[in-house]
Amino acid sequence: MLDSIPEQPLVKASIGRRIGAFLIDHVAMTFLIVALVFAALGTNFMNEEGVFKMIGTMFLAMIPGMFLYMSKDAIRGISIGKWVMGIMVRNEHDTSSPPTFARLLGRNLLLVIWPVEFLVLVTGNDMKRLGDRVFHTMVFNNPAKPGKLPRILPLIAIAVIAIGGIILFAGSAMKNSDAYKVSVAAIEQNDQIIQETGGIKGYGMMPTGNINISNGYGQAQLNITVLGNEQDITVSTYLEKAPGGEWKLIELY
Repeated sequence: MLDSIPEQPLVKASIGRRIGAFLIDHVAMTFLIVALVFAALGTNFMNEEGVFKMIGTMFLAMIPGMFLYMSKDAIRGISIGKWVMGIMVRNEHDTSSPPTFARLLGRNLLLVIWPVEFLVLVTGNDMKRLGDRVFHTMVFNNPAKPGKLPRILPLIAIAVIAIGGIILFAGSAMKNSDAYKVSVAAIEQNDQIIQETGGIKGYGMMPTGNINISNGYGQAQLNITVLGNEQDITVSTYLEKAPGGEWKLIELY
């Protein structure tokens, strides 16, 4: 992001810029962790009855996610949030270079006690949070920051990709569920639906509703868009399942 820093006195970043950068980083990294968890669970996770297995998978996926979170400043002391806000981390006694990766990582590990970090930052006179004090770092305005548009565009791209990815994954997971497959089978055997649509030619991309499984018992309520040759209609189904059993259609309307 930066090849050189102009030789001029650096200005300490304001609390507002630092809080803004933290919030942007937190949202971006949370989306990343959620993506890793979804990837580990796979699109068949709604059919899983083993709660402890699912929790274990989520926990294992969060380990690399949290490492990436704590490594967010690894590229020359500038994270996504700091890039957008135009600030950077530098050594306290050598502001011409960023701290080592190990010090940047250690500095961010203290974010697990973020209330303490926040209090130290806002109550101190030196604009340093606890991580800065322990690892001898400072956060400055970036004098070589580009214009607003190049800084904001990556943030917009990340938001669009993250939100779009989560929506697509949720839709795929819903369509992969056994409850959805039982619902579709019932729809395709329903003469009234076939008559109203003029023949079924497909289904909408994103079914909505919810699927809940607890102690083997399941309840599902789905809203499925049925694409017809003459008209499209929305069909709602309600299903239940017993432990070890199959999903059973209770109501279709």
